[in-house]
Amino acid sequence: MVDDIDVISVYAPYQNHFGFVARIHSFIRYVRGVIKISDQFKSYDACYAMSVPLTVGLAAMYVRWKYKIPYTFEVGDIWPEAPVQLGFIKNSISKQILYRLEKSIYKRAYALVALSPSIQSYLEKKNPGKKIHLIPNMADCEFYSPVYDQSLKQKWNIGEEKFVVSYIGAIGYANGLEFILSCARVCLHKNLPIQFIICGEGAVLSELKSKAQKLPNITFVPFQSREGVNEVMRMSEAVFISYRPVPILETGSPNKFFDGLAAGKLILINFGGWIKELVEKEECGVYVDPNKPEEFGDRILPFIADQELLKRYQNKSRVLAEEQFSRNKISAQFTRIFLN
Repeated sequence: MVDDIDVISVYAPYQNHFGFVARIHSFIRYVRGVIKISDQFKSYDACYAMSVPLTVGLAAMYVRWKYKIPYTFEVGDIWPEAPVQLGFIKNSISKQILYRLEKSIYKRAYALVALSPSIQSYLEKKNPGKKIHLIPNMADCEFYSPVYDQSLKQKWNIGEEKFVVSYIGAIGYANGLEFILSCARVCLHKNLPIQFIICGEGAVLSELKSKAQKLPNITFVPFQSREGVNEVMRMSEAVFISYRPVPILETGSPNKFFDGLAAGKLILINFGGWIKELVEKEECGVYVDPNKPEEFGDRILPFIADQELLKRYQNKSRVLAEEQFSRNKISAQFTRIFLN
């Protein structure tokens, strides 16, 4: 029991550093586990299946077939298009099988939930006439607050005079964190008082640390609990949301973007799409061309030089979180799916 919610878990280990075969094995193990215990919830009224991976839909389709329980399918990342564009799936037969599975899952769903406007547009083209809800990830404005605690920098041996830019999240191929290393080199060359924090774990962490050995303006922080993430946020002036320049990755709805808004931080991004349009429209962040890291210094310098400008952008982040993405607003939208 977690907060009066009955949670039934399936043992299916998964780590970001898993190779392709290990990931597939984990995905299949999860589906088999759900099927094995599904008799425990055969009398339930509805099923809500969250992807990724796409194979979660197999479990949802089984529950629909076996117990006549309708399922709503949430699309957080577009599969299999994402791994195809990233080059992880190259075999033509594998592509055909996964695209057919995607079509089948969408077709049999009672409704679909898109986590971003871009995903909603994609689903509408794929499934004309299907009920599609737009419910982005939420900003937890109760847990995160626009607090800045300069004294926390001492814990990680960061000078109090440093302007801290933090990246918090998965450290995988898709995140393209080599770009942050390039930005760090630019800042060293221009003698800018910026310290980058990279917090998390993932498949390319060791490689990234090796490449950053001669970059004293990068600090690696191990994977943190939610409380630890909040601590990193509180000592940061800005948060960096990074993706490799692949079109499909622009459609996502990354959790740490919403955490950064709730924490009232300047948002830095290096990808296009709906989030770029949003932060520029609301004036709570800036875009840096992923192919031009040399421009990073020029983009960040105004906020170092002008504290009022920085505070104005940070305040707008918090306002955006409260007005559009707060837990209460998003939870109400989510609840209406089932009330209908």
